[in-house]
Amino acid sequence: MSATVAMPPIQTRLAGMATFFQLSVAEYHEMIRTGILSTEDRVELLDGYLVNKMPQNDSHSSTVDRLTEDLIKRVPANWRVRIQLPITLSNSEPEPDAAIVRGDRRTFDHRHPEPTDFGIVIEVADTSLTLDRREKGRLYAEANLREYWIVNVEDNQVEVYTNPQVAGYATRTDYRPGQSVPLILDGTSHGTIPVADLLP
Repeated sequence: MSATVAMPPIQTRLAGMATFFQLSVAEYHEMIRTGILSTEDRVELLDGYLVNKMPQNDSHSSTVDRLTEDLIKRVPANWRVRIQLPITLSNSEPEPDAAIVRGDRRTFDHRHPEPTDFGIVIEVADTSLTLDRREKGRLYAEANLREYWIVNVEDNQVEVYTNPQVAGYATRTDYRPGQSVPLILDGTSHGTIPVADLLP
């Protein structure tokens, strides 16, 4: 007597047949230019793949808001604070929660910031902590972005990564409530930001 074999759900069969295609930054830009992707598509390009951006919970949003306020107060006139806007790397175009880049209000009218423009790139992490530490940390280090902060809501600390290498950042310094994170751009100090001011 033959056994009846149940067919797997259609999603399971399709997943087994899935093929993943890598996109170049130029192809990604063309998809945006032609309207294939729009602002309603909450994605970013990481390592050549379109990745869904995580939704923001209350603590993430409020932390980004405080971070924005504190950075704008301290960053000098020849630097810009950009919030959740694209940056262009060799094969990625992430949208970090904050970036401090060299330039004025017109510098990025016709292009996104590139590695040579950067002072500091910043992610706020709660549910995205693993992605921010591993994948994004590696991408930012490979691009030679000199300093990378993770405002780690989950562990109640700010992690500062420096000394970028091909495999990631060689140095990590953690700052906890009661301490302040130094804001240094091109070797010049622009004050500090108390960790307690940033965290929920």
